[in-house]
Amino acid sequence: MSEEQAEQLMQQMQMLETYFSDLSQREATFFSILREATAAIESIQSLGKNPESETLVPIGMGTYIPTKISSNSKIVLNIGAGVAVEKDFPSAINYLEARIKEIEIALQDTAAKKQDAANRLEQGRAQMNQMMQAMQQQKPG
Repeated sequence: MSEEQAEQLMQQMQMLETYFSDLSQREATFFSILREATAAIESIQSLGKNPESETLVPIGMGTYIPTKISSNSKIVLNIGAGVAVEKDFPSAINYLEARIKEIEIALQDTAAKKQDAANRLEQGRAQMNQMMQAMQQQKPG
């Protein structure tokens, strides 16, 4: 393997490591969204069972206002691009469950890409090891 080929392999390895890191961050974001969606569903279900409950509403910098929840049938959902819609509890839960399914599919895709990148990194490392061994054997000793 020439020095030029070794340099190309190193660059490919660095790009793969960056790609793997990006996939890991994306995966962590998806897990965070899943936890948030699951918690939202649990909260909606709890509100349906316990109307007129009390909660704390965050107003920033760790500051909260105690308030009573008066609606046990409607909820406002942010559906993206700054658009929010009012839905009844079952519709809101259905919407969130559909988003969860989409995120689970994205997670599976990301996991497959991560596995592929890990395999390619392992192959690259093996090539680098072979190259290093070949270079050491060529040195006069």
